[in-house]
Amino acid sequence: MSRPVVQGPVGAAIALRGDASANALFDEWLGERRQPCSLFLDVDGTLLDIAESPDAVHVPRELRVALESLHRQLDGALALISGRPVDSLDRLFAPLRLPSCGGHGDHWRVNADEPLHREAAQFLPDPVRQRLQALACAHADILTEDKGSSFALHYRLAPAAGPLLESALRALLSEPGATGLRLLSGKMVFEVIAHSCDKAQAIRRFLEMPPFAGRRPLFIGDDVTDEPALAMMPALGGLALSVGRLLPGASASFANAASVRSALGRAAERRLQ
Repeated sequence: MSRPVVQGPVGAAIALRGDASANALFDEWLGERRQPCSLFLDVDGTLLDIAESPDAVHVPRELRVALESLHRQLDGALALISGRPVDSLDRLFAPLRLPSCGGHGDHWRVNADEPLHREAAQFLPDPVRQRLQALACAHADILTEDKGSSFALHYRLAPAAGPLLESALRALLSEPGATGLRLLSGKMVFEVIAHSCDKAQAIRRFLEMPPFAGRRPLFIGDDVTDEPALAMMPALGGLALSVGRLLPGASASFANAASVRSALGRAAERRLQ
């Protein structure tokens, strides 16, 4: 696929930093009609405020409306890129169904009406899954999330347990029965994952297929698991924006998820004018 070249004021603005700069870059990027973009969005911490548990997040109606509008205005080139399974995304954003990638690149769909595709049928071995569940039970207030190809342990309710939890997980993954598994760390969560995909590979896959092919990619993410995709954007002639802090590869950072939602709402309204 040919990569579009970033030119003019959009390219010149790449050195900006801060929430105002993130909003300015975002507005300018989506407003450039001569160089259509594709929009890739992390979910937790980027679109949605982090909650005490994955099931406790709130999806504002205004966000659904903005995403639906932008998806239509971008001719379908808007996708959610998440660590959550796609069926979880569908429940959260119902009745809206968007192009989505789940499980950090494990499975995806380009169109809402197509079945999910998988990179490989890789699942955590049952003995490892049982060990992870037992490890969670050994610490109070650790919440677990079994995603099939990965297993997450959330310690937001027990932050002091983080170092011990990480040490135990690294010891577990050094054992012969855990060969090929890897550990991802995020905001108050550790996730053991059974495949080698990441969000960068997931976005590359989307960019090879219509309606994403030939468009300038824009990715917004907030966490360590988003860093491969953020860092990849400049090489693709794309734009990376982070949330909460400036992450490697990002040109600027939104203050928080509420700021991202506001930017999406403004962009949806502006493009309708």
